Amino acid sequence: MAVVNEHTVKAFDEDLNRLRGLISEMGGRAEQALLQAMSALNSGDLELAAQVVRDDKKIDALEAEVEQLAVQTIALRAPMADDLREMIAALKIVSVVERIGDYGKNIAKRVALMDQTRSIEAIPLLMSMSNIVVELIHDALDSFAARDAELAVRVTVRDKNVDDFYNSIFRTLVTFMMENPKYISESAHLLFVAKNLERMGDHATNIAEMVYYIVTGEHMEERERGEQPEDGAAEQEEG
Repeated sequence: MAVVNEHTVKAFDEDLNRLRGLISEMGGRAEQALLQAMSALNSGDLELAAQVVRDDKKIDALEAEVEQLAVQTIALRAPMADDLREMIAALKIVSVVERIGDYGKNIAKRVALMDQTRSIEAIPLLMSMSNIVVELIHDALDSFAARDAELAVRVTVRDKNVDDFYNSIFRTLVTFMMENPKYISESAHLLFVAKNLERMGDHATNIAEMVYYIVTGEHMEERERGEQPEDGAAEQEEG
């Protein structure tokens, strides 16, 4: 019986390590999608933007693989307590990472819809905002890989910076549209980009909250959020 139990534990550990590796790969691809989408937006690179859209299928395929492995592991290994908690949280995390990839794809899709000769003040602000979001996503995924509850908490605290950036960009673009009506369409696209980035920050925080739950078995206290303006770009199209 001891040999069987030892084999079961070893098999579960192997499945868990594989699961973590797949989530890490998926997270890296989602992070790269955001970096490339914003680079394409900044430079007007249509081919890079199209590549981001094409590569999103790889993220979707990884999500399906993770879900299949997690369900199979739960069914075959019957994990208990902490192990089961991690498996359930992993399923939730992979869904969140897939959404981050979708938002990166949505940003890339807007590059082709914009006037490539435009020069709008908000774009540098968006690039700065995206740098913070990339850091949050990266740190959230690192906290999962390292089982680092303290890093997870720091991610949630820093998300308020993203909310503040969004508020600033929103006001900048609304003012710009009022003063330059011919750029309303371009500014509207950038508003959607800003909202996508804000949602990515929220998703990074969601990952961090789940990591905290995995490590501690407790739910993180609700975080303070930046004040959200009343905007018509609040809901983004599905990926």
